[in-house]
Amino acid sequence: MIKKDTSEMLAELQSCSDFKSFHESNRDIMIQKSLSELLSELIEIHGIKKADAIKRAEINEIYAYQIFSGKRVPEKKKLLNLCIGMELSFEEIQSLLKVSGYAPLYAKNSFDCIIIYGICKKMTVAEINYLLYDYGEETLS
Repeated sequence: MIKKDTSEMLAELQSCSDFKSFHESNRDIMIQKSLSELLSELIEIHGIKKADAIKRAEINEIYAYQIFSGKRVPEKKKLLNLCIGMELSFEEIQSLLKVSGYAPLYAKNSFDCIIIYGICKKMTVAEINYLLYDYGEETLS
């Protein structure tokens, strides 16, 4: 499989004259998995238990299992809670946000800046919430 970064793919898409041929040549590198499938893969890759991740995420257990099963699509803050509870990397979180249709975290946004800091420093949801509160931002939960 050929690896292309997003900017290469976007440039190719913008200059193509025939979408069908573009799609056929890039179909294998397009994201074709649901959020629940990607979360399950990450749980397995990182070797963590869903129950542990959910506890660290500080979200309702039933709601979290519905996200993992694909029955619910989480709002952005709940997805961030889950990602932080799973102790995902900044890059993994950015990818999940994009796949879910949410804007990636943006360092120039005060709320996002605090979240990014917390992720990079491996802070818990509670620690990030305290920091958000201290700077007058809405908390994650």
